Amino acid sequence: MMSIGMLRGVVAYRGFILGSVKREFQSKYRNSLLGALWTVLNPLAMIVVYTVIFAQVMQAKLPGVTSSFGYSIYLCAGVLTWGLFSEIVGRGQNVFLDNANLLKKLSFPRLCLPIVMVLSAALNFAIIFLLFTLFLLLSGNFPGWAFLAVFPVLVLQVIFATGLGMSLGVLNVFFRDVGQLFGIVLQFWFWFTPIVYPLNAVHEGIRGLIALNPMTPLITAYQGILVSGLWPDWGSLVPTGLLGLLLCLLGMQLFRKRAGEMVDEL
Repeated sequence: MMSIGMLRGVVAYRGFILGSVKREFQSKYRNSLLGALWTVLNPLAMIVVYTVIFAQVMQAKLPGVTSSFGYSIYLCAGVLTWGLFSEIVGRGQNVFLDNANLLKKLSFPRLCLPIVMVLSAALNFAIIFLLFTLFLLLSGNFPGWAFLAVFPVLVLQVIFATGLGMSLGVLNVFFRDVGQLFGIVLQFWFWFTPIVYPLNAVHEGIRGLIALNPMTPLITAYQGILVSGLWPDWGSLVPTGLLGLLLCLLGMQLFRKRAGEMVDEL
């Protein structure tokens, strides 16, 4: 997937990668009075809204789930992890366009840019997911040992999102309509994924189509873990994992073949 030369180049520029992630994180809150505190306040506000509205006001319930926070946890499990996916893919499709000046002026391994993008998205997600985990602990809804299964599912999701984002990123340099079109696709994709509704609540006629969605097994795995403390059906995650690896290979192949032409197109 990554040649030895490319890997060495990335390792040699690890300072550039970590420095870029740090600068990007700091730039989000520069000139604000509360600074990095917003990284806690924004996700905390979202979690509170979801839990108050859906658990207390709407009294939303899930079949077979007795906890008053069941639907709130179900919703957060889907929305938060979808946010990581959409951030990686959304930023990935523009990663080369947004860094055109760097690509033209500096000499460094171009592969550093997708790595910076993934690490930045992972840092943002880690903060909000840590707050969500604290909520599970304080509310008495922590799923137990099954929580450990979240991490391999996250790895599969990041591989899938990175492969898709990189492939779109290279194509978007040469065909700018790709980014515009995929923004629309991503909106439909969200509602075609069982995030705000359980899969068994969908009409049988389209349930099979939703099951073909590569994000469906990932999201349902998170929901099963965090809502019911169930270990995932690992076999159901294999197709998405394989698709993610194929997309990573495609993205790397496109990147290697078109890296020289990309600078001219930017």
